[in-house]
Amino acid sequence: MNRRTLTTISVVVLCGIALCMSLPARKVSAQNAVADSGSVYNPYPPGILPPDLNPEIERVLREVRVVEKRALARWSAMTPPTLTGQPPILQGTGTEAVETLGELMNYDKNISPDKNIACASCHMPYAAFSGPIPSVNLTMVAYPGTVHFRAGKRTAQRYTYAPFFPVLQFNEEQALFFGGNFWDSRATGYLLRNPDAHQAQGPPVDTQEMGFPDTACITFRLSQAKYRPLFEEVFGKGSFDINFPPDTERICHTPGGAAVLGGNTTPVQLSPEDRTKSNQVYDHWGQSLDGYEQSVQVSAFSSKFDAFLKGNYAMTQDELEGYKLFTGKGNCNSCHLDGRGTTLTSDLIDTSKAASANPLFTCFGSANEGLPLNPRNAFYYQTTPDPFGFTANPLGFGYRDLGLGTFLRSGFGTWASPNSNWTQFAPSVDGQMQVSSARNVAMTPPQCPTTEAPGAIVNGVNVGYFQKEFFHNGYIKSLKQLVHFYNTRDKYAYPVTSGNCPPGTTEKVDCWPMPEVRNNIDMTTGNLGLTDEEENQLVIIMQALTDGFDPANPSKRTYPDIDTFTGTCMKGGTAATQGNEFLIPTPPLPPCATVVCGVSPTPTPSIP
Repeated sequence: MNRRTLTTISVVVLCGIALCMSLPARKVSAQNAVADSGSVYNPYPPGILPPDLNPEIERVLREVRVVEKRALARWSAMTPPTLTGQPPILQGTGTEAVETLGELMNYDKNISPDKNIACASCHMPYAAFSGPIPSVNLTMVAYPGTVHFRAGKRTAQRYTYAPFFPVLQFNEEQALFFGGNFWDSRATGYLLRNPDAHQAQGPPVDTQEMGFPDTACITFRLSQAKYRPLFEEVFGKGSFDINFPPDTERICHTPGGAAVLGGNTTPVQLSPEDRTKSNQVYDHWGQSLDGYEQSVQVSAFSSKFDAFLKGNYAMTQDELEGYKLFTGKGNCNSCHLDGRGTTLTSDLIDTSKAASANPLFTCFGSANEGLPLNPRNAFYYQTTPDPFGFTANPLGFGYRDLGLGTFLRSGFGTWASPNSNWTQFAPSVDGQMQVSSARNVAMTPPQCPTTEAPGAIVNGVNVGYFQKEFFHNGYIKSLKQLVHFYNTRDKYAYPVTSGNCPPGTTEKVDCWPMPEVRNNIDMTTGNLGLTDEEENQLVIIMQALTDGFDPANPSKRTYPDIDTFTGTCMKGGTAATQGNEFLIPTPPLPPCATVVCGVSPTPTPSIP
């Protein structure tokens, strides 16, 4: 997208969403499909898109370029590895080479049809590699992709510690699924035997994200990358010996889902031999990104809690009390395992020995926590064709996010399941989403040192907070709300949808709307009996899981590239009602669409 186009769209958005909606969509043809990539797609009612969206997208791209330059400098200074031995090993700097290659890929905006977003556009270091735009986190939930303003249906998950999830498996003894990546575990790792590498292969060809129409387009763009020599050094000089047809650039500049593609997912016409080579490059793309995400630049094990385990940090009283609640009354440790033990009797203290030197604070499983449907999710409104003739969600509010259950059925809006033996278990996991690591859930930029309203006090000054979003649909806007939800979900349950709590109640305080998916709800939480102070102490211990703590200099944040945030902190309000001023009423919901809830084996009980 050129500067003139960006300026035009910024003016349109900032002057009012209604004006955007009045723009006519240009007719798409095979001849003008590429030219239409600058057209605005805005099917949204007022208030879904934040008014600062385009300036914020540009702000993040500037930050991406800063980190990219640093990575290029590291590569330039790196001593090349020496290929030696049987099996061949890149001796010396082989690990650094793979990790640096993955880092360069992560910050490369050329890996998108319009060369206008990178992986990092939705995953920046200062937010623990999750969503870097506070206003998006506050409003539309998912991040816009290469086509503005297509957007997905879920929050941007953190990279940190995702590489440690195992290949998706069904444990017959427990009758539970463990492993995989993505909220619905669809990145099973079945072929690469690495869910994180499998996950990295998704966004580049996701219609709502980077949006290439063919995985060969990633190979093609990598063959033109500045860091191609590093790729060939790691994976072989013949990696890009591929005969790309003359129309490859034109095809790869056309977003996936475009009507001109006719549903073809391999429009780049390669020979069988070249297609195999391209697939190998794409596998190496995923493996390289996984290498970066496993590195200490991303998954650092450098929190206060890690220092505590090593005897290099003494927890504060509130942290100690929060940790006792985490492993006891709060029952957090039943799913977010600390590698030690869980004591649910209030008068006992956990004295078990560490079972893991680097606990991951996840059980690798999935759970349905009973989140309400979030009507701010942009996905519900993408019911009309965009300028390319693509409609992301013809179901509108008839869509229900069944998570793992939809994936096991190879259903609408997910990937195909590679294991038909799992399909029978879909009704038992409807509504379940991955139990993410609790590590770095509180990570924010240094200048906005908290996720919680009204913000942090530093030297007597309120410096504000960084707005994040939590759970798969971004319904929760602060850690205080997250803990309060676990604590009181069932105590303050009402048979209403979001935005429609009864008079005299406050949503997310003493009114929790009904679950989007009522099946398989985790009942180990919901009415924990925590006091307000105990809720706050649980927030404090989660903050102690943030990487970048230096025992020698506790006031300094040492997490790599966390200094790149150039945005604005938010101020005011309270963590208990954070984001409530942006609540909108859920419209009357149609029944769950048949293509979601009518796929065999159907949900039991049926989902309205």
